[in-house]
Amino acid sequence: MQNELLLGLSGLGILIVMIVLRMPIAYAMIIVGAGGIVMLSGPLVLMSQMKTLAYGVFANYDLSVVPLFVLMGHLATHAGLSQSLFRGANAWLGRFRGGVAMSAVAACAGFGAVCGSSLATASTMGHVALPELKRYRYSPALATGTLAAGGVLGILIPPSVVLVVYSIIVEANIVQMFAAALIPGILAVILFILTIAVYVRVFPDSGPRADPVSRQEFITATLGVLPVAIIFGLVIGGIYLGFFNPTPAAAIGVFLVLAYGIATRLVGLGAIRAALLATARTSGMIYLILLGAELLEIFMSRGGVPQAAAQMMATSGLAPLTILVLLLAALILLGCLMDSLSMILLAIPFFWPVISGLDFGMGPEETKIWFGILALIVVELGLITPPVGMNVFVISAIARDVPMRETFKGALPFFLVELVRVALLIAFPWLALVLPAVLK
Repeated sequence: MQNELLLGLSGLGILIVMIVLRMPIAYAMIIVGAGGIVMLSGPLVLMSQMKTLAYGVFANYDLSVVPLFVLMGHLATHAGLSQSLFRGANAWLGRFRGGVAMSAVAACAGFGAVCGSSLATASTMGHVALPELKRYRYSPALATGTLAAGGVLGILIPPSVVLVVYSIIVEANIVQMFAAALIPGILAVILFILTIAVYVRVFPDSGPRADPVSRQEFITATLGVLPVAIIFGLVIGGIYLGFFNPTPAAAIGVFLVLAYGIATRLVGLGAIRAALLATARTSGMIYLILLGAELLEIFMSRGGVPQAAAQMMATSGLAPLTILVLLLAALILLGCLMDSLSMILLAIPFFWPVISGLDFGMGPEETKIWFGILALIVVELGLITPPVGMNVFVISAIARDVPMRETFKGALPFFLVELVRVALLIAFPWLALVLPAVLK
């Protein structure tokens, strides 16, 4: 048993080295997982596993929601919903100092509600909002930092692909997880807007007011937000009210976004083809990562690594909240090395056995939900944390004239505010648990 544990830990170290060397996470997981199974149990066991493993992973009905939500996000980009959201938010908030940056945050939240991806939200809203922020002479740090931080809202505000994957790993109810994410997501938007308000008070020249809009422009811009509100209301509202499950809800969302794009003549055959190809590439990557994660989990379980970690924490004498904080800090560090989905797939199979064995004064289902929301928030933090904050790289690729250190500097206040949100959720778990309780 000791040799198996040592082999498992060695495999984990090799995996981290591969990730640091920038090997694609899916290939790294597959190589380490398959190699470890062969070393522990022999090649015949691996071949026996592979005979049914891929089908067992890919045929999971709950996973069918992933490509649908991904397709909805790509179609929303082609349908111009991001521009409509930004114009609508700017009509309401642009009059305030720092209002254009506040509008970008609000638009990121709205686009995240139909996209479900942080990187896609950051990229799309970066192209939409950055020209306006430059036109009003916002400081480079505030402009790019706001967009990098605003992009992280896509991972938590439902629907979220990463939230779906987390739910499948820990066998949580997806609808309950979507409900749990809503209040923390809204809280993030409020805290981000307050952060901008404080920032422009401290640095008055960093975020001027936008030009006032006419009454007609205000009405037109506000009405432009209605399609997103209707789509979000029908998809997420339908899920919350029990009219349909997440997969048919996602299909309805795809239909509504496509219908809107065709009606406005912004989505034609070329755009549909591009969205389908992008969805196939993204979904293929996600499914390959899922297969690698499954192989890695089999290897690690046979090596006894998760069990050893849970046993070590249980006998450490540390308080449950101390262990929780240590695990969340580890997730932030992992976020500096890999994207959010890979991090969840790699870390949760190790962390969840530890968390499930601790007493936080709540039931197992409530613990799943609460820890899931906390994990996703700190995964967000990894997207704006140096040296490899993925959202910062996305925004830097758009704002080539802004040094990356300026973007990291601009994202720092939002990073600190996110820590405050984590502290609030740890201190007041009901922020994540009240809506799932109401749905029950």
